[in-house]
Parts: sequence; C-alpha cells; structure tokens
Amino acid sequence: MSVSIQQLSTYLNGLLRVQEINDYCPNGLQVEGRREVTHIVTGVTASQALVDAAIAQGADTLLVHHGYFWKGESQTITGMKKKRISALLKNDINLLAYHLPLDVHPEYGNNRQLAKLLNVHQVKAVSSVKPIGVLMEGELPSPIKGEDLKQLLATQLSREILMECPQNKEITRIAWCTGGGQGFIEQAVEANVDAFITGEVSEQTIHVAREMDIAFFAAGHHATERYGVKALGEHLSEHFDIPVTFIDIPNPA
Repeated sequence: MSVSIQQLSTYLNGLLRVQEINDYCPNGLQVEGRREVTHIVTGVTASQALVDAAIAQGADTLLVHHGYFWKGESQTITGMKKKRISALLKNDINLLAYHLPLDVHPEYGNNRQLAKLLNVHQVKAVSSVKPIGVLMEGELPSPIKGEDLKQLLATQLSREILMECPQNKEITRIAWCTGGGQGFIEQAVEANVDAFITGEVSEQTIHVAREMDIAFFAAGHHATERYGVKALGEHLSEHFDIPVTFIDIPNPA
C-alpha cells in the first residue's frame, strides 16, 4: 500500500492543527522527496544518525518531532545541515517535522503519551498556558513519595532522573511539560500541584522548586519526547495501511 506525500502531509497538518499553533519552526513537509510514500521511519530528531538509519531501512519518508529551520539559526545550508539535507535529497526521502503541534495533541502528543506511561488520571491542560496542552496536570492513581515517583520515571523512561523534592513530601497531583519545559515551573506552582515533571533543568529551576515547595523532576528531553512521534506513527500505519518503523537514537540529554 502507499499514500501520496501530499495526502499524508495534508492529513497530518489537519490532525495536528498546524494552522492553529504559533511555532518557531515550520511544521509539516520540510524536505520533499518521493511522491509516493510506502515506508515511514519515525524518530525524535532528524539527526544524521536517524537519517542514515532511515536510508538503511529503505524508507522514503522520515517523520520527526525535531526537524530543521529553527527561528534564530543560520539560514545557510552549510556544514552539518548541508550533510543531513544532502543525504535526504540524494536518497529522495521526505522529511516531515511537527514540533509544538505534536507536543500538545490530546491523543498522540508527547504530553498525553507521558501521562499514559505514568497512568495519570483526570488529565487536563493548564488553560492559562498557551498553546493549550503544552502544560498539563492530573492525578496519580495514589499518593506517592518523591523517591518512588523518581523510580517510576526511571523505570518507564529507562534513564536516571534528577529530583529536587522536599523530604517526605507526598505527591498526588502533578503537572508536566515534556522536553525543555522547565520554564513552566512557576505556572505549575500556580496550578496547585505537588510536583512538576519536565525534560530539562536550568540552574534557577532548583531554587524555584526549593523556595516554592514543589517537587521537581528532570527526566530527559529526549526520553520524555520519544512517545508522541511513536504513537503518531502507529496511528499512520493503521490509518493508511503502510509500514512505519520507530527508530530510537539514544541521547542522554
């Protein structure tokens, strides 16, 4: 089975509501390849390693969360960017990338998928933070100590977790933003949750956590954002009846 790249990109743009979300990179088809899509490779970032893996798989389309052409970066196609794009063009591979639209999607988004991993209930967006869905809140099945939540995250995400948590704090309600969402910690405090989970940590984040009495967990940018693009790929495989292969390129960050 196959689908045209135009049909696939139109479907994804609609599903992920691209036109409704203001982002700092182009979402959708970033590099055009073959017209007919017969095998999609999905992954977190369109790194050279993932591009090479897609070539090795014989894929004609690469679907990622982190693509190219970010606001503020050099507009020249040189060096590392030239090598990556050259490999895509030489092998006639389409590159589709969805950043914030994939973070916030209520079913396939990174935030929603992390909630599923942690078995969070009563999931809802923190409505004061835009785009809607970039910061979520919900309840754990039962109260849990910080060390136990740290271990749950480590087990589910297969990585070490950085934790800053008041001793013996009991955690029931949490807020989370996958990836580089540490800047939302104060909005998480305003949502009156017990803990905030994100991917990265900044120096000031620890001081905020300590002074505002909220448990904080940095669980990895890559690790917290593996699951949205994987879930989206699985949906596409079923919807269009074409093979989709998720490839995880390890990244400790």
